[in-house]
Amino acid sequence: MTEEERKHVVDTDDEHLRRLTHEHMKVFAKFTSADCAICQALAPPFAKFVDEPGNESILFVRLDSDENPVARKLMQQKVAPFFVSYCQGRMLECDNLTTEAEVVAQLARLRAFVPVHT
Repeated sequence: MTEEERKHVVDTDDEHLRRLTHEHMKVFAKFTSADCAICQALAPPFAKFVDEPGNESILFVRLDSDENPVARKLMQQKVAPFFVSYCQGRMLECDNLTTEAEVVAQLARLRAFVPVHT
């Protein structure tokens, strides 16, 4: 991962998410919506995670569910952002989260996950 990619949250869509999850060892994705109050409340903490120690090897991405059919379908079920952890192109965990503590816990599990080296 380049230093430039690591400095910020990458905005992407369903099509490019698949490519990113295969290009990067670990990816932490937030699926969000402009009209979701919880999504807005969790936006600042999510952005700051990029710079926290221990997260250097994780690519942080954000998808707007209003512009992504797969994300939109999932967001219709619950009015909360959902977060997905990927490692080596495979989904490890996916959940609707409503608090910063829940997001921190999922991120910690991704950080601790030991990838399979082939």
